[in-house]
Amino acid sequence: MADLKKLEQDLLGKIERAASEAALEEVRVFALGKKGVISIEMKSLGKMSPDERKEKGPILNGLKARIGEAITARKAVLERAALEARLATEKQDVTLPVRPEPKGKIHPITQVAEEIAAIFADMGFETREGPDIEDDFHNFTALNFPPDHPAREMHDTFFFNEKENGERMVLRTHTSPVQIRTMMSEKPPLRVIIPGRTYRCDSDQTHTPMFHQVEGLVIDKQTHMGHLRGTLEAFIKAFFEVDSVETRLRPHFFPFTEPSAEMDVRYSRVGNELRIGQGDQWMEILGCGMVHPNVLKSCGLDPDEYQGFAFGMGIDRLAMLKYGIPDLRDMFAADARWLEHYGFDANDQPNLATGLSR
Repeated sequence: MADLKKLEQDLLGKIERAASEAALEEVRVFALGKKGVISIEMKSLGKMSPDERKEKGPILNGLKARIGEAITARKAVLERAALEARLATEKQDVTLPVRPEPKGKIHPITQVAEEIAAIFADMGFETREGPDIEDDFHNFTALNFPPDHPAREMHDTFFFNEKENGERMVLRTHTSPVQIRTMMSEKPPLRVIIPGRTYRCDSDQTHTPMFHQVEGLVIDKQTHMGHLRGTLEAFIKAFFEVDSVETRLRPHFFPFTEPSAEMDVRYSRVGNELRIGQGDQWMEILGCGMVHPNVLKSCGLDPDEYQGFAFGMGIDRLAMLKYGIPDLRDMFAADARWLEHYGFDANDQPNLATGLSR
């Protein structure tokens, strides 16, 4: 019994003298580890008689418990001391100069996309999105593209390798597939815009292999071309922040609309400044038309009951026109100097109440 009391005093002394958590762990292993001194004493209980075991068992269990509690208490002290020491070395010197504000600008494409969304939201349009990788049905067939249409050729579209069933996925050539997905999954009336990335094999000053489009779709039982024109003229006035615009619709062909048209807007150029809504020149700005009956049928809608209009325009091109950006390719060049010049403050959120742009 005297030996156990001496052992306890020795262990408590080692615990108290442990100056670090690592040193304390060594004491714990020495006392309570698999081959520790207390563990060895506990194993000796099996060789004792029942009466001896009944007497010595509680003593050893009490010793084990007291040593464990002492180790836990000392560990808490050491952890607190370590934390205080670390905090003492990590003090903030409030007399140091303030760090400069983080730099960064909103890209013009992002800015224009938000401006467009704000304008159409005010007209009651909701936003829809879809996948960049599409199948033939959503990208071509449901949109009334005939099998021999040029858009299906390799020189115009990015195709993936054939699947085992012969199907070839594509990088969507327009955001129109989302129109199909919306009409097939939601019940009219519909009033949506669809912004997003699109892909075509083209690259020059005004074209890039990846670019951004926004399309609009309205489906109900009464919409006509007059509604289409009024919607687009309201958008152009709001986007270019002018009081009036003059537009004209020229007949055109799109597989997914009938009748189809391109909309021109009257403008003038004074030096490097483009002035929308005045002058004697015309500029094509978007494509539009009434949704083709075949497209409605592909989506499970009865063209004798429903009709509507659709339109599409390039977000990148609108950004170039509004903010005087001369080359589309610069938008994707990742040049910080270019973004510093053309970018927008992150705190300036486009809205119609205070103005869309700076």
